[in-house]
Amino acid sequence: MGNLNVTRLISKEDKASFIHQLTRDIDALEFMLKNDLIEKEPIRIGAEQEFCIVDHAFYPKNNAISLLAEIDDEHFTTEIGDFNLEINSDPLELKDDCFLQLHQQLASLLEKAKRACNKQDSKIILTGILPTLSLKYITEENMTKIQRYAVLNEAIKESRKQDFSIHIKGVDELNLLHNSVMLEACNTSFQMHLQIHPDQFVDHFNWSQAIAGPVLSICANSPLLFGKELWHETRIALFTQSVDTRANSFLLNEKQSRVSFGDHWETGTVVDIFRDSISRFRSLVTSEYDKDSIDMLEAGDIPKLKALSLHNGTVYRWNRVCYGVGNGKPHLRIENRYIPSGPTLTDQIANMMFWVGLMLGKPKDFENIHEKWDFKDVKSNFHHAARYGMGCQFMWNKNYISSHNLILDELLPMAYRGLYKAGISPKDVEKYLTIIENRVKSHSGSQWLISSYRNLQEKHKPYAAAQILVANMYEKQENDYPVGSWSILDSNALLGFTAEKTVKHAMSTQIFSVEKNDSLRLVLNIMKWKHINHMPVINNEMELIGLLSWNDVKHYLNDDHINTICIEDIMQKDLITTTEWMPLIEAKKLMEKHKINSLPVLKADKLIGIITTKDL
Repeated sequence: MGNLNVTRLISKEDKASFIHQLTRDIDALEFMLKNDLIEKEPIRIGAEQEFCIVDHAFYPKNNAISLLAEIDDEHFTTEIGDFNLEINSDPLELKDDCFLQLHQQLASLLEKAKRACNKQDSKIILTGILPTLSLKYITEENMTKIQRYAVLNEAIKESRKQDFSIHIKGVDELNLLHNSVMLEACNTSFQMHLQIHPDQFVDHFNWSQAIAGPVLSICANSPLLFGKELWHETRIALFTQSVDTRANSFLLNEKQSRVSFGDHWETGTVVDIFRDSISRFRSLVTSEYDKDSIDMLEAGDIPKLKALSLHNGTVYRWNRVCYGVGNGKPHLRIENRYIPSGPTLTDQIANMMFWVGLMLGKPKDFENIHEKWDFKDVKSNFHHAARYGMGCQFMWNKNYISSHNLILDELLPMAYRGLYKAGISPKDVEKYLTIIENRVKSHSGSQWLISSYRNLQEKHKPYAAAQILVANMYEKQENDYPVGSWSILDSNALLGFTAEKTVKHAMSTQIFSVEKNDSLRLVLNIMKWKHINHMPVINNEMELIGLLSWNDVKHYLNDDHINTICIEDIMQKDLITTTEWMPLIEAKKLMEKHKINSLPVLKADKLIGIITTKDL
């Protein structure tokens, strides 16, 4: 939605006015195509660099607005979360050392942001999903205080009419309900733009869909969310579900999600792609429009198609069609939205060069790909890549092939040919594509995160492991060495500084709990078998109502009347509890003061964990 001041589409008059503008924009785009007004050359590239802002302890920091003011550069803009910002690069002509120029510009802008961060006790992290994120950071209170985000949030909530249901199953499983679109703020991406010749647009767009799975597999960098190991690129599932306007129901839902890969090959012209999007997805917001697009064309002016761009900005295809105007000339481009931020700027430029090289290096055999391949195979490739990263096989040209072999034997040579043909500096091509090759032979960002996180959990609880993980990521990112050269962290890796620990760092979340009507004999045997000293008692609402301590109840195990003894009668009811964010030192003092060995951890009266003297 850019920097437009948007409002909800509510009244019939507003809706009618917006639809009029939207259809006029479609007519204007068709007119420009037919009359050869769309720019065909030179071809340009560009990028959007999203990044996370963290404090000195590597937790999200809500200072995006003040940081933006401190940076004071029009290349920077806000994101929906107040702990994220975005850089918009300048467009560069696709030739010579353009990728090196892009690298240098983004590095310069990031350095400018880092200087501003130093004044506000902040740091920058490039990562698809920040491992230290927790639910407390994704409330509406942490939404950036700008009108368009609040308007979009309310519009999507009104369309859905129920909480957002998030269910992602990987090695671990995430299952939660959330009351806003702020889960979108967990996602940070590196969006890549490639201008496309208007006469060849649809064929190029279909090819961008065909290569999406293999490209994503080697670029995956987002396997962790809220301490859980999910997909290699969890952003794909999370973003799809976090802004889903479709309500859950018992009916078979045939509607397409606003975040999607698509469900068919495109045919016709680029105008048909926009028409399909308008037909499938109702407009959510509007803005002010002072000029009619057709009237502007008749007057010899080039319109910005604001209504079409606004609607397009609320439909999140992983490969998205974009219309823009630069230096008074209209152009078309594909926006690649599925690549995550990080692990380093060098990795991101390598990802972009790989993708652009494949777009330019398409063999003649793959022209009109929509007539030769089944779209469902391509869509399946994309979702397999998101789930398994480099560990999957792809259906490629009607044969199964491993991601490693496909990239090394077919796609990298194809990318080299495409970049050389475009006149890109051979030195730069060799440098950045070698990074992709080395990553295939060593590990991707997601593989490094998964292996390191598993090792760290041998000696640390999940949240502490995540903090150590991010601290080490930051150190490696500052050197800008490609992730394929990073050593996997072992269990002895340290934070590198002393930081205040909270209950969340030490508590156990994999806990057994019982209800007051459960069999006491079974409960005591579970405590004995599992070496559990403290067993929480909960009700049907997951609210804590009591606690069984082994020292208090173990003698009942040999009681002849155990089958008649009620858990409710013997459990401790006057409980001392804590929250996950209480400083660890205070939790320790609380246990010492009350002469107890455990503290149940509650959130909104719900049991979420327990911390014991053993954990301390």
